[in-house]
Amino acid sequence: MKFVDKRVITMAVYVLGNLLNYMDRFSLAGVLDDIQIYYSINDSRAGLIQTVFTVSYMMFAPLFGYLGDRYSRRTLIAISLFIGSLAHLSGSFMTEFWSFVATRVVFGIGAAGFITIAPTIISDIYAKDMRSRMLALFCFAIPVGSGLGYIVGSEAASVGQDWRWALRVTPTLGLICLICVLFTLDPIRGKSEGGAKIERTSWGEDIKYLLHNPTYVLTTCGVTCVNFIAGSLTWWGAKYIILGQKLQGALEDQENASFVFGVIAMLAGIFGVLLGVTLSQKLRTRFPRSDPLICGIGLLISAPLILAGLLVADTYTNLCFVLIFFGQVFLNMNWSIATDIKLYVVVPTRRSTASALQIFTGKALGDAISPYLIGLISDTMKPVIQPKFEESLKLNPLPIGQNSSLLLNTEVNFLSLQYASYVAIVVQVLGGFFFVAASLFLLQDKSKVDLALAESGEEDEERLKLTVPVQREMSDLSNVSPVSVEGEALNVPT
Repeated sequence: MKFVDKRVITMAVYVLGNLLNYMDRFSLAGVLDDIQIYYSINDSRAGLIQTVFTVSYMMFAPLFGYLGDRYSRRTLIAISLFIGSLAHLSGSFMTEFWSFVATRVVFGIGAAGFITIAPTIISDIYAKDMRSRMLALFCFAIPVGSGLGYIVGSEAASVGQDWRWALRVTPTLGLICLICVLFTLDPIRGKSEGGAKIERTSWGEDIKYLLHNPTYVLTTCGVTCVNFIAGSLTWWGAKYIILGQKLQGALEDQENASFVFGVIAMLAGIFGVLLGVTLSQKLRTRFPRSDPLICGIGLLISAPLILAGLLVADTYTNLCFVLIFFGQVFLNMNWSIATDIKLYVVVPTRRSTASALQIFTGKALGDAISPYLIGLISDTMKPVIQPKFEESLKLNPLPIGQNSSLLLNTEVNFLSLQYASYVAIVVQVLGGFFFVAASLFLLQDKSKVDLALAESGEEDEERLKLTVPVQREMSDLSNVSPVSVEGEALNVPT
């Protein structure tokens, strides 16, 4: 099979794997209310489900980064897919809360292996603008998979009349993807850029190199902020909108809220990633620093849109959906660009480690803590908010027939979650400034990588120049008589 055919197969398999990975992560978010009722848990423990997954994910990412720079990446990805699919399916059979949490920990191990290593393989089979396009295709799976996770999770639970069916759809596809991985490429590291002979260094030297790379450090800080807002929005967004609908009395719309939120997340992801990569391709040649600026400006535009969506959720649901859609479009602009930046400011032999360290940091301070932190702040705010509404209801009692305690509970839950979500908006704005700061160092860090690749290519050419004459001379010597060879040997200077 031709190399180009294997490249297509490799891309198709990894896009499918990434899609399934994110579907598995957020299929629970579409049935979060049902999970809370089944296990009798509050908001903070509901957020803990996602947090323990993310902690596991970030803890194992450095291990897979180390292994991915040194051993067969294809084998590591196959193992990761097997672990993730098995753990996700196992969660549907757990009747005790902490056993269920344990399956999410194991699922995080599988997710860490795939996400850490797959982009580095893509970077080694494509180069330059084509690599950016392929990374954009790979990153489409992040928002699309997240949105499909909501849809498939909620619909599967509805059809099966049990929330646990949300965990039983994707594992079969994951195992099919695992088999397909065996037919994908595992190219030499740096092959696409002519840097296949760059010397491999120790893990400690790799970390030191990355920490002294300001573009990488600032971009990682920006990605961490993106993870924070994305993690909190995807985990709590549907529930927040449902609470807003309850306050409006729109009972007939609540069943569709998770579905609509999932469709919005999916479409916003498609348009956002496409917009980001298009702007990057158009502006990069004229404005070399444009990539991090696109990410930063996108975040700064997204923040007020999402904030406005939060503020109108209890009065205008459709307007809320529109604002959240556009907010997510600008938020999703950065996914493929940030991945591309990480790859072109780091030399090929350190890219798996770079991915792992960025995942570790982005998760540890991003979506590992944001779902739990938002839930914890929400639970903390409830005792503060509740007395004010109780006093208000005493002064302005509801008409006969309306359940005051139900309204009070809904109003308190809605406002406490709203106030907690403001923290995520602040972090998002901070992320925008991190990306803008990264643009100041981009050119110098990229030029260092280009120089290392060029020097590696020159070394290869020198080896070729030295090797070819020697081979030619050996061939000539094999065609002469022993006497001549011996005679020539006597004339060789000592």
